[in-house]
Amino acid sequence: MKSGIRTDNAGADLRLRAETTLPTRKAGTFRLLVYGDSKDGNVLLALVKGKVAPGAPTLARLHSQCLTGDVFGSERCDCGEQLDAALAAIDTAGAGVLVYMFDEGRGIGLLNKIRAYALQDRGRDTVEANHALGFAADMRDYRAGARILTDLGVREVRLMTNNPDKVRQLEEYGLAVIERVPIEIAPGKSNRDYLRTKRTKFGHILSLVEEREGMARGPRKAAKKRK
Repeated sequence: MKSGIRTDNAGADLRLRAETTLPTRKAGTFRLLVYGDSKDGNVLLALVKGKVAPGAPTLARLHSQCLTGDVFGSERCDCGEQLDAALAAIDTAGAGVLVYMFDEGRGIGLLNKIRAYALQDRGRDTVEANHALGFAADMRDYRAGARILTDLGVREVRLMTNNPDKVRQLEEYGLAVIERVPIEIAPGKSNRDYLRTKRTKFGHILSLVEEREGMARGPRKAAKKRK
């Protein structure tokens, strides 16, 4: 398998490099922190609102960069809507952290993600497309994200995710995931197959996909009975 863009190689020198205030259109004002290594070769962002209390669970999300979804509003995935929902949830709670990780395309990078999209246009699903390009289905490692949460004083997490692997990794890296907070987006015409693949091949917990599939099967069964 090829190597992709990984965040697991963040060394012990990963540290806060810059900080500013970031007012946003939809979710109020955050502190924007930029973390990097000594060569600035590995950069991650943290958006922080309110105070992090080490003795209480922190609402948090580790969000993987998706240029097409986060910036251009692509409907091929649920990434952009998840980002908006996570920031809105933190704003509503009055405190929390979103770590933005630059591991586009589950770690294969933007160019290879678009190549994978082209394969999906010809009938492959997202996992099959990665494999056809020589990559594992998911190249991400959340060690660097966990390090940032720890540096911010987070010890216990209410983690916004549908991905059990993200929960498992954060616990392996020393954080206590007190609660998994679902962050589901209703499936649409352009991303239904993608979300179904996330549920069936990655094990993501996506009840809305199951509900929509059940609703679609129901009328067909009824029609057969009428015949």
